[in-house]
Amino acid sequence: MADVQMPLTAHLQELRSRLIKALTAVFAGFFVCYGFVELLFELLKAPLSGAKIDSGDVMLIGTGVAEAFFTKLKVAFIGGVFLAIPVILYQLWQFVVPALYDSEKQYARPFVIFGTVFFLLGAWFCYQVALPIGYVYFMQQYSSIGVMPQLRISEYLTFTARMLLAFGVTFELPVATFFLARVGLITHRTMIDHGRYAIVVIFIVAAVMTPPDVASQMLMAVPLLGLYALSIGVAYSFAQPNKVDTEREPPAV
Repeated sequence: MADVQMPLTAHLQELRSRLIKALTAVFAGFFVCYGFVELLFELLKAPLSGAKIDSGDVMLIGTGVAEAFFTKLKVAFIGGVFLAIPVILYQLWQFVVPALYDSEKQYARPFVIFGTVFFLLGAWFCYQVALPIGYVYFMQQYSSIGVMPQLRISEYLTFTARMLLAFGVTFELPVATFFLARVGLITHRTMIDHGRYAIVVIFIVAAVMTPPDVASQMLMAVPLLGLYALSIGVAYSFAQPNKVDTEREPPAV
């Protein structure tokens, strides 16, 4: 661990510095993405394309004079966040580095790489599986009450962005487990012992975030169960050596 403990004001200054650097990366990504904002918006509309109603495709509408302009800004900002994910993770790692042993500081690169991969994997799963299924279900509810859906682009974009980010963060579970195991807060035994509660929570989350049918819930729950199992392996492989050794040694008689 670091020999010199930082006072609270120093921690706050360090946090501010890391936040500024992360936000700078987001805004840099924003300006890059703004040049491709029409293409990005078409990509964000794609999950809705399979949500047909009796009269055809679902219509996205604008109800404000400047709504299209602000929609472009939101799309570019979302793209900026995704482009800045490696920088955000690196700044997060640098913020917690003082609490780590010197031998653990070398994991910055794997943390950033795998954190980025799992975040994008979660967003990809949401984009390819969860959103198409969810939009089909939601549009069917309109048809069941005889209402023609016309969705505001701002509301559609906000919902889609929140879902993508939520899945991205959820898929960071193995990466978060790696960090918590390295600092000794959890072990694989802790996760196994609390596995039954984790399974219940996972299925509750799946039921809330997907349409109320078994197939859709399983599409959400199975990957999360797989991530939890993977996290147990991560906790076992990267736990503090003394923690693992203590659990392996039989109690003294």
